[in-house]
Amino acid sequence: MSEYVNAALAYARAVVAGDLVACKWTKLACQRQLDDLEREPSAEWPWVFDVTRAERPCAFIELLPHIKGKWAREGRNIALEPWQCFIITTVYGWVHRETGLRRFLEVYEEIARKNAKSTKGSGLFLYSLTADGEHGAECYTAATTRDQARIVFDDARAMAERSPGLRTHLGLAIMQHSLTVAHTASKGAPLAAEGSTLDGLNVHFALLDELHAHKTRAVYDVIDTARGAREQSLLWTITTAGTDRSGICYERRTHITKILDKVVIDDRVFGIIYTIDDGDDPFDPAVWPKANPNFGKSVLPDDMAAAARKAEAMPSALNNFLTKRLNVWVSGESPWMDMRAWDRCAEPSLRDLSEYHGAKAWIGLDLAQKKDFAALSIVFQHNFLELGADGVYAPVEKWCLSTRLYLNELAIQESGNAHLSGWARQGYVQVTDGDLTDFDVVADDLRALCRQFDVQEIAFDPALSMYFAGKLIEEGLPLVEITQRAIFFTPALIQVENLVLEGKLCHDGNPVMAWMVSNLVVKVSKFNELMSPTKERPENKIDGPISALMALGRALANEPSNTIEQGFVSL
Repeated sequence: MSEYVNAALAYARAVVAGDLVACKWTKLACQRQLDDLEREPSAEWPWVFDVTRAERPCAFIELLPHIKGKWAREGRNIALEPWQCFIITTVYGWVHRETGLRRFLEVYEEIARKNAKSTKGSGLFLYSLTADGEHGAECYTAATTRDQARIVFDDARAMAERSPGLRTHLGLAIMQHSLTVAHTASKGAPLAAEGSTLDGLNVHFALLDELHAHKTRAVYDVIDTARGAREQSLLWTITTAGTDRSGICYERRTHITKILDKVVIDDRVFGIIYTIDDGDDPFDPAVWPKANPNFGKSVLPDDMAAAARKAEAMPSALNNFLTKRLNVWVSGESPWMDMRAWDRCAEPSLRDLSEYHGAKAWIGLDLAQKKDFAALSIVFQHNFLELGADGVYAPVEKWCLSTRLYLNELAIQESGNAHLSGWARQGYVQVTDGDLTDFDVVADDLRALCRQFDVQEIAFDPALSMYFAGKLIEEGLPLVEITQRAIFFTPALIQVENLVLEGKLCHDGNPVMAWMVSNLVVKVSKFNELMSPTKERPENKIDGPISALMALGRALANEPSNTIEQGFVSL
């Protein structure tokens, strides 16, 4: 096995074992690779790890010279660090066992400034152009401006000028605004951010620099769609954190975190994030290597300490320190749930509620007819036998949550979520005919649950469902209006999160519900610190968690109230 793969595996094992300081996302990325290496090839898993393919780009990059700073003055070549070997060998080592084509088609790398990302990116750009075995390779660097895109390109051009072998052995021609290889009809160039001017590309390799600064998704989308004609085109994004959680960068970041959390399965995308963990003190030097794997190399401790002192003394400098030096996204919103804790609470037996007949229960109802889901959550308490520390089984009372989700067939067909149709086929979403979700199906389920359980309340939002609710009230169902305000949701958000973290809540393991829970972020008011559940973009559905919060919020309130301040009115 090569020195690069050995270094990569040693790094991954040290991170997972806790021997190297790393954040949770880095640990999960390393664990993903170690787990994948243990898998046997099959029809569902057609990938094998090719050590030779893994080491080639590493060996290529280490033949290139440094072109900036003291190492350039000393005439030194690039020497990859173990963390860099881990990323490169993982991306390039996995291939299809029959075709030999690369597994990964997209890479998302989020890391603090000064961690040699331009140096590595320039090396990968030159490798893809000259040594990746692709004829007619089109390789690009892209950013918000042509000047930004030229940073990586100009570094690559300078490396090429100081590497005669690229010209004599690989046929690289160096020009002011492009690099070409005549015998393979390949070219490389920088691209600007005007997405409308990028049509007609046939991308083999594209390096998107500082994606967080892209005000629109135009460049990403154009390059992404320009890869369809290539069998193993690679879109590589390297960025630091930013502030715009509604932009394309945070969208890609969210997708990566869900892959690492195993909420979403996407075997063709590799992602790694270097940042500090929630709860870390940003001014503690012990946590700085989490966001800076090149700490002590290109990231100098004295420079970091000076930036930290400035941020601590000047509030105006704090956000810049957090985003640029520690790779922390700065916003008034934060993720609600620890998804690993949520997954630990799964109890698939709750998909069959027949054994809980007669239990005192509460129901939450969040209705929508077109593009959003209709969601119904029922909660009740039940004693489970669990093995204690003394080795004796004892009953433990837990809150049980079961959620039903409804969506019309047109919304599923038009959804950009590739997993949704599969979830529907598996029965995790109840599909109704046409272009509007059929509320009669929801009403039938409500009636059935009221016959099966001792339902205390059915909490609903009157803004969307008064006519629907009126008919059920006439039938005697115990509907209760919930005004969806922060004053109601604040205690529910806190209490439900605590129940999950303490293992005192169990749910039916619906993967659509897990996806929705991972979408929910909490917006905290600057004036009274009240909390509101929200989502960062329209496609991030949260209807299921809203219905669960309504049900659990009422159940945990202990006794009904009819004050507006409590967020509801009894009917």
